[in-house]
Amino acid sequence: MKALHMITWILLLIGGLNWLAFGLFGWDVGQLFGGMDAWFSRLVYILVGLSALFELFTHKAHCKYCSE
Repeated sequence: MKALHMITWILLLIGGLNWLAFGLFGWDVGQLFGGMDAWFSRLVYILVGLSALFELFTHKAHCKYCSE
């Protein structure tokens, strides 16, 4: 479970940095991989979204601050 938690955390970090870059500069990281129409960009966005759902539903069990 720790490996899955770390993978989802990294994907959420990538997603958050993407939103920061988009908000500050109007630049989307997905453009590096061919934009929204490219299958790889869509796959990354889907994985980031699934990671968010995973963390949403399992965060309290993994977080040492929330479980106290």
